[in-house]
Amino acid sequence: MVFDWDPLKNSANQKKHGLAFEDAIGVFEGEDEALELFDEWHSDDEDRFITIGPIRSGLAMVVWTERPDDVVRVISARWATPRERRLYERQIGGRG
Repeated sequence: MVFDWDPLKNSANQKKHGLAFEDAIGVFEGEDEALELFDEWHSDDEDRFITIGPIRSGLAMVVWTERPDDVVRVISARWATPRERRLYERQIGGRG
């Protein structure tokens, strides 16, 4: 996979959420361990997706869209909330 993001947005995201896009893209490494959802509330101009999955430091939530040539454009990343953690556990726990 090829990843892309706005460097200024990445810097702002790190300050706000304490999570760099470079680290957050780890959610895509273990596809079997990630929960992917379509973000219908924010997909008016482009299809957006939410992926919740483990990275080295914890459980992360990444908002992204797909650009031409299979480029994943990271929009936002943060640590999963307790509600997102429960959703992740229910969905991923049922796969095994």
